[in-house]
Amino acid sequence: MTIEWGWFPDHADEMTRLTADHLATAVPAVLLGLLIALPLAVLAHRVRPLRAFVLGASNILYTIPSLAFFVLLLPVTGLTRTTAIVGLTAYTLVVLVRNTVEGLDAVPVKAREASKAMGTKPLRTLLTVELPLALPVIMAGVRVATVMSISLVSVASYIGYGGLGQLFTDGFQRNFPTPVVAGVVLTLLLALVADALLVTVQWLCTPWRRGAARPRAATSPFAKLPAALKLWKRA
Repeated sequence: MTIEWGWFPDHADEMTRLTADHLATAVPAVLLGLLIALPLAVLAHRVRPLRAFVLGASNILYTIPSLAFFVLLLPVTGLTRTTAIVGLTAYTLVVLVRNTVEGLDAVPVKAREASKAMGTKPLRTLLTVELPLALPVIMAGVRVATVMSISLVSVASYIGYGGLGQLFTDGFQRNFPTPVVAGVVLTLLLALVADALLVTVQWLCTPWRRGAARPRAATSPFAKLPAALKLWKRA
């Protein structure tokens, strides 16, 4: 496989445009998925009989092949970006709904009881106690959903809104690997940068966890490395 390195500077503008197009599809899908997943997860958490139905429905959507899903949406939304966003949104639900439910389940009962004893209304308890405590688990789901959406946008190139996936299509059709490599690298970089930004957002939104994370750093496997090296030298 031969890479034409001169192709990259010649197509810098195209790669920038496709990267922006990629984000214009992936980001709204995650945000829309989160807006849908939060009320569904709260409903599944509060109304136990609906839990299996909500989680099962999101799992069923995830089993539909992405390309087939886009084709099924075409008669409704047409060859538009909406088709790609709706399809990706459906795929994010399986992660976002489950993680939000699990995060709410993990909230200590004592925290809810303390809020109730103070006369706090259920909605305010949800917004000020339950969701903040469940945020780490929810953000883990958001991170997975974001990376998943960034990778799946490329499939939408078959309907004309695949972002960096257009580079894959172009490279395969011309048997030219350079744009394929460029698409893979840029997609990977997008996923890494997005994940790093979400980790930063979680760190900023959960200040109460920063102090708790410091003692655990001392118990990491690397903390015992100097002592282990001393024992090895003595042996």
